[in-house]
Amino acid sequence: MCKQLMIGFTLALTALISFQAGAERIRDLVSVQGVRDNALIGYGLVVGLDGSGDQTMQTPFTTQSLNNMLSQLGITVPAGTNMQLKNVAAVMVTAKLPPFSRAGQQIDIVVSSMGNAKSLRGGTLLMTPLKGVDNQVYALAQGNVLVGGAGASAGGSSVQVNQLAGGRVTNGATIERELPTTFGTEGVINLQLNTDDFSLAQQVSDAINRQRGIGTASPLDSRTIQVLVPRGNSSQVRFLADIQNINVTVGPMDAKVIINSRTGSVVMNRDVTLDSCAVAQGNLSVVVDQQNIVSQPDTPFGGGQTVVTPNTQISVRQQGGSLQQVQSSASLNNVVRTLNALGATPIDLMSILQAMKTAGCLRADLEII
Repeated sequence: MCKQLMIGFTLALTALISFQAGAERIRDLVSVQGVRDNALIGYGLVVGLDGSGDQTMQTPFTTQSLNNMLSQLGITVPAGTNMQLKNVAAVMVTAKLPPFSRAGQQIDIVVSSMGNAKSLRGGTLLMTPLKGVDNQVYALAQGNVLVGGAGASAGGSSVQVNQLAGGRVTNGATIERELPTTFGTEGVINLQLNTDDFSLAQQVSDAINRQRGIGTASPLDSRTIQVLVPRGNSSQVRFLADIQNINVTVGPMDAKVIINSRTGSVVMNRDVTLDSCAVAQGNLSVVVDQQNIVSQPDTPFGGGQTVVTPNTQISVRQQGGSLQQVQSSASLNNVVRTLNALGATPIDLMSILQAMKTAGCLRADLEII
């Protein structure tokens, strides 16, 4: 019963969030080509840990990094010195460089341990240059690491909540180099749909042409829409601000069923339909029962030996398996009720949907993630 309720909850949730075709703003459907984040990465050291840092004998790069940093500060460590550090950890620092960011702007960073540090709680990230894919430094990161987890250990027992080997620093990096951009220099901007759809690309193009004039927008493919815009940064900003708020009536999308094989959840959109078919599903169980029987001789001095004889019994049981008719359903609510009526477990439901797709009675794209 609990498994059936779980199926009903998973499928009914899709019915609750389904909606009829309505108007959506262009800003929710597209993004401007070239206006995106850029990844930054850097290698640094976190100090000030409470004995939870890297074990330097197993992570020699931590000691090497510390020696290089100390030499830049004018401190020479004698050769052959074995520094047994416990309060230092080598980390990787990642961040995203926002579009149109300017020098002096601050961004958030993520700090992740790359050695065997137990925790980064209470640590301070030392100045770390963050580089882009072109190996140029675009930001400098430094600050106190905030770790969302907690943990304690004593006497061989430990308790941990969430992750301790990673944290964040809010506004922990300052942008030092601006990314060059061509925004405002060209008279053409490409809008990219969030999903591939020829119909939606044409609808967005028609909506822009109705407001800004015929020929302003033209779809290039199922994802890209080319828009003619006036030159100049201010003019293009005003133009995009106007067209992004245009409402577009979104029609029916592709029917799709998503199956998560790891969690057993099934999600389908509002356009899934079923044709009439018959489904038989049942539980097949094989039970193997082995018992050891001890056999002793009848007389103590008869020359016989005590032996152990295994007695194995195998039984096959099959429950259910009745053939059930699935009626043709044209709405998501009917599809949910029909699948729930089968009384299948999530694992069985995934197999049933695959078989329905093969038989041609499931009118939707089946995707397994």
